[in-house]
Amino acid sequence: MVFGEIINVANFGKSLAASGRSFVGGRSAAYEKTLVEARKTAIDAMIWQAQSFGANAIVGVKIDYEAGGGNMLTVIAAGTAVTIT
Repeated sequence: MVFGEIINVANFGKSLAASGRSFVGGRSAAYEKTLVEARKTAIDAMIWQAQSFGANAIVGVKIDYEAGGGNMLTVIAAGTAVTIT
């Protein structure tokens, strides 16, 4: 098993103020950007861990998200590192 975990604390208020009102149709560009970046960081960490074990692929990947108090976002990517020959 390999994991990539990230806890992202973002200042959404500051992001929203800098980008103007970013809510469109119930969606927030600032929140979505933070989510995408956190997910990419967690996946990159999982890939790095798999490579450090000598694996060249990851199967059965699962990504979990959890919003914490305030502006905390936790993203955990998990999978099974394998070597495909």
